[in-house]
Amino acid sequence: MAGPLIRMVGTWCGRPIDSCFDSGGDKDGLLWCRNIGRHAAGEFSMAVVQANSLLEDASQIESGTHGTFVGVYDGHGGPEAARYVADNLFLWVKRFIVEDEGMSLDVLRKAFSATEDGFLSLVKKNWSNMPLLATVGSCCLTGFICGGMLYVANLGDSRAVLGRFSMHERDVMAVQLTPEHNACHESVRQDLRLLHPDDPKIVVLKNRAWRVKGIIQVSRSIGDAYLKKAEFNREPLIGKFRVYESFSKPILSADPSVVAHKICPQDQFVIFASDGLWEHITNKEAVDIVQNFPHTGIARRLIETALQMAARKREMRYSDLKKIERGIRRHFHDDITVIVLFLDHSLTSKCSYSGPSLSLRGAK
Repeated sequence: MAGPLIRMVGTWCGRPIDSCFDSGGDKDGLLWCRNIGRHAAGEFSMAVVQANSLLEDASQIESGTHGTFVGVYDGHGGPEAARYVADNLFLWVKRFIVEDEGMSLDVLRKAFSATEDGFLSLVKKNWSNMPLLATVGSCCLTGFICGGMLYVANLGDSRAVLGRFSMHERDVMAVQLTPEHNACHESVRQDLRLLHPDDPKIVVLKNRAWRVKGIIQVSRSIGDAYLKKAEFNREPLIGKFRVYESFSKPILSADPSVVAHKICPQDQFVIFASDGLWEHITNKEAVDIVQNFPHTGIARRLIETALQMAARKREMRYSDLKKIERGIRRHFHDDITVIVLFLDHSLTSKCSYSGPSLSLRGAK
């Protein structure tokens, strides 16, 4: 399917993308992008499209002497958790790198835990006047490149996919680096049942989708305090958000899946994206697009491909989809964030970087 998809992308886009803010009828006012830029280990491309009334995704790239850090934070219930993660997680990573005298998977684990604790403290502080903050959460996908290593941590159903050249296949293969913590996967449902053996309703099939407690599809997140601490599962939180079975241990987890990958010459790029992209494009299709088109504007091209597929599923034209306002747009696709990091192997193995520093937030 990858070949036909690439041909369709060429037809849809029709011309090279030099600027995200081009004039004319092709402009999508809900799409933001940085078409191309430099990070400590190569080039990057970044794009975000909004569907919700408030953009619930947040994202960032932080690059400098420490290496390159990327984060994709797919919020739900509101934007507050994703924005909090963007404001705090990298600061914790930097702090623990100093304390531990180097980067490691344990640094990421501790940074995730500190960020979770900080957001739950914020929920507690605002409990009486903002109880709905207890229902806000965020998936959290991060990558860190330094010293020839790629460290990845993930909560939720965002996905990091490595494009690696295979000599045997003479093609760039798609290697998914992160598992998805989504109840649609049988392995996730089994894990939840093992963790909660006394709760026959820990996962429920509702509206043709498996959901934790019949409420939420992801099993791990930052936030979602009402599903982690019983003290937030009561008034003044309104009834429709409460779980009526008592619980003594967290229903959702903030413990990330982590992986350390030694970057090799066959590794070409890494795609970090929220699940809104993967709802419409497979890993291999995404990798083929990145491999077969110019670096400039490639994150935007991936998003536009997903939006084309979303429009086709609803038997409508892409040009008509782009005219739909935010909020209503959520009925057709999710907020989508994509960051593509290209790997320059003359830079990836360096322990320090002397080029210009970069701190960039998505959609700002």
